[in-house]
Amino acid sequence: MAGCIVVVFGVLVLVAGMAAAQGQVPSPTPAAAAAAPAPTPDCNGILLTYNFEGRAKIRPYVADRNKQPYSFRANATVLNSGTRPLKSWAMLVTFGYGEILVGVDGAVLTGGGEMPYNTTQDAGNATSFSGYPQTDLLTPIATAGDISQIQASVGIVGTLFAGPGPFVPLPTALSLDDPAYRCPQETNVSSGVLSTCCVLTPEAEANATVIDANATDPTKNFLPRGTGDLVITYDVLQAYPSSYLALVTLDNNAKLGRLDNWRLSWEWRRGEFIYSMKGAYPSEKDTTGCIYGAAGQYYQSLDFSQVLNCDKKPVILDLPLSRYNDTQIGKIDHCCRNGTILPKSMDETQSKSAFQMQVFKMPPDLNRTKLFPPANFKIAGASSLNPDYTCGQPVPVSPTEFPDPSGLDSTTLAIATWQVVCNITTSKGAKPKCCVTFSAYYNDSVIPCNTCACGCPSNQRGPTCSTTAQSMLLPPEALLVPFDNRTQKALAWAELKHYNVPKPMPCGDYCGVSINWHISTDYNKGWSARMTLFNWDNVDLANWFAAIVMDKAYDGFEKAYSFNSTSVGKNTIFMQGLEGLNYLVKQTNMSGSDYLVPGKQQSVLSFTKKLTPGINVVAGDGFPSKVFFNGDECAMPQRIPMSNSGFRTHLSSVLSLVLVLAASAFVLLQQ
Repeated sequence: MAGCIVVVFGVLVLVAGMAAAQGQVPSPTPAAAAAAPAPTPDCNGILLTYNFEGRAKIRPYVADRNKQPYSFRANATVLNSGTRPLKSWAMLVTFGYGEILVGVDGAVLTGGGEMPYNTTQDAGNATSFSGYPQTDLLTPIATAGDISQIQASVGIVGTLFAGPGPFVPLPTALSLDDPAYRCPQETNVSSGVLSTCCVLTPEAEANATVIDANATDPTKNFLPRGTGDLVITYDVLQAYPSSYLALVTLDNNAKLGRLDNWRLSWEWRRGEFIYSMKGAYPSEKDTTGCIYGAAGQYYQSLDFSQVLNCDKKPVILDLPLSRYNDTQIGKIDHCCRNGTILPKSMDETQSKSAFQMQVFKMPPDLNRTKLFPPANFKIAGASSLNPDYTCGQPVPVSPTEFPDPSGLDSTTLAIATWQVVCNITTSKGAKPKCCVTFSAYYNDSVIPCNTCACGCPSNQRGPTCSTTAQSMLLPPEALLVPFDNRTQKALAWAELKHYNVPKPMPCGDYCGVSINWHISTDYNKGWSARMTLFNWDNVDLANWFAAIVMDKAYDGFEKAYSFNSTSVGKNTIFMQGLEGLNYLVKQTNMSGSDYLVPGKQQSVLSFTKKLTPGINVVAGDGFPSKVFFNGDECAMPQRIPMSNSGFRTHLSSVLSLVLVLAASAFVLLQQ
């Protein structure tokens, strides 16, 4: 009997132990590097491995077993088994169970995403991991098979949604984010392990040189410099055991993209902090992270009141123009323009920004040759009209060459250089940020911007409006009135003209900038139009520019009388304000007005018919097919004014008089 009790007790203990093991939740700390399976004998390329280490059921518990959340741990490895160094490696993992990443070690997300990271919504088809701090993998031949130099390991912790075991929720695909390699369909090496061997494409194999295959010196073998809409260059100019001096340069390559009051941020990954800066400044001067952190313990004799910023993710701003000659924080080429970066097509001298900063390092990087850039760069402008950018991770490139400061005919090389390529992105369903209205001398109604042309707020308060109803035709003077104050004018105009009134009435356009294109005249040898800019935003727009695409009238363009204008090809006319008049002010209160009045600028444009025979201005050839403002493509009307000879004189005089008098009054008010 006693023996039976002992056996039963032992079984209960065993069952309890197994239950505890199954319910154990992985630590939120990213997984440490785990030993990868031995490479397959026939892999003489780049071996990619994904090792699923386990999962545990977590709350909330749901009825649908296939949607139950589990915490999981995994380890991915990139092993160079070939004869060519793998520079700035990036691994693509296609997750298949709605994985949400909460921790990554040994790499960073290529697109700079933040944790928690939704691999379905944020990544799209595949999630890209870039090596950090180990960006390059040398060859086994050049390192005598040193695993620390030829292999990188990525620890992953996250949440997935799947049914219960025994099946293992593995990714659906593994590959290298490198066009020089071809990765075959992955295979299951064993339960919970996925693997594939990527090999050079025949073209890349043919272009590989002896130097490439045997390169061991990381200072003499670099990837070519990348190109993009905005390129950030991170140059180390001076290096010391515990600090270094860096020059950060922003170079705008977008044809029409621009930034106003740019805000640059990044993430320090190795405990660094900013001691001082010239040419820019942090949005917040805060040293508490250093004083109460590891930096304060290590640099005990450092006066942290002189330290500029200790944030892990600092936000950097450009200095105003007035501080350019400040010997303490200015005097840096391309600095101090209030964060304005223009496209090269507009002004090449203002297409670049730069600043310097003194960066302090932390152990174990206390060596003048141990240099690591920050990661996860982000750049944005303060204006709603500025484009959105997505930036890659820093890539080591050949050191930047600088002219010798003494004036001698020689160059000085940076100690180390990294490059970050950023490109303008448009999110799915993104709306324009400006819109266009049409009017003409032969019709007395103005075609306004489309309903919700720049998007409608989801939590709109007040009376209900229709987001789908067509915008209502307006009298010309309504262009000078904010949308919220146009209702009475629109209703009165509809009653006068016997137009239908939608119920509910259409919502506004919600655009920060609107542009009116008005056909002013049309005669035998030529015609003219008036273009008026309206700034409805709360931000002044300095150094604005616009472009119009005239499909059938381009060849006949002569000049713009109050704007600088240039025909740039592809039916496109580029315009900007005249010197001293290139400042489109924000909406403001005018004396005697019950509402805010937009900032305005306008110009007449003349066209000849000599080079465009057969052009029919009234039928629509006189209207632009596309309009751009500050690089953003504006929403265009879905209709054009129809010919109505009975109202030619009325609108020509009314609209011209209204716009001219309003612009004149606004200029006088500013003076």
